Amino acid sequence: MKMNRKWNYVIIALIAVFLFGMIFPFFWIFITSFKPDGEIFGDGAFRIIAHHPTLENYTQIFHKGIMTSVKNSFIVATTTTVYIILIATFTAYAISRFDFKGKNLLLGLILAVSMFPQMIVIGPIYNLFLHLHLTNSYAVVLPYSTITLPTAVWILVTHFNQIPLALEESAKIDGATPVQTLFRIVFPLAAPGVFTTAIIVFIAAWNEFLLTITLNSDANYHTVPVAISYLRTQFQILWGQVAAATTIVTIPTLIIVLLFQKQIVSGLTSGGVKE
Repeated sequence: MKMNRKWNYVIIALIAVFLFGMIFPFFWIFITSFKPDGEIFGDGAFRIIAHHPTLENYTQIFHKGIMTSVKNSFIVATTTTVYIILIATFTAYAISRFDFKGKNLLLGLILAVSMFPQMIVIGPIYNLFLHLHLTNSYAVVLPYSTITLPTAVWILVTHFNQIPLALEESAKIDGATPVQTLFRIVFPLAAPGVFTTAIIVFIAAWNEFLLTITLNSDANYHTVPVAISYLRTQFQILWGQVAAATTIVTIPTLIIVLLFQKQIVSGLTSGGVKE
């Protein structure tokens, strides 16, 4: 019993250290956003509460149009999530339910696509967009599929595999078409997995940087990660404004995770056990 208690204390201590390591950067960014430039470095750098707290950093980033970038991120992330989930749902359902030669090879190829470094594909994508006159537009959502679609397909295949085939056979006997079976039987049962996949896709699209900064040089189409990277002058990075902007743009994803944490956990675990 004493050994078990000791191990419990050790595990609790490790979890506490891990949580502290996860939360501390966000906490430090938050308090830094209220510090004037003179207190971010030097003797006041390690003070939790600034001697002269200020909202100047927030005022400056609002004047620089950070909300335009937030709007762009919402448009890009939402559009990407909708069309990726639609394509991934049909793709994963077909892979899960139909037997055909090369199924495992296809899944391997889908996974391999997600392993390509973005630096390899960004050149051809830029040339294509340049010839099609799609740069500086919301068409940037199209190449986002290279970083979100493979993951979405793999997660949804796992969840569709957990749904008993007998349910679909019963629906077919009752006269349901394959599309009706998918949307009235399969899709509701796979809803936790679909919901979780949608959140993962949304966050990935929200945080994407390289594609947007390469394809959209116009500041009117910058998303928040790109806008934050431009918070600098010729000789310095405006760390106070960076901290303020980071605090603002973290709020939407934080709210999503807090509101739907049960659905996220349910979706991640429901496909983990084969029935």
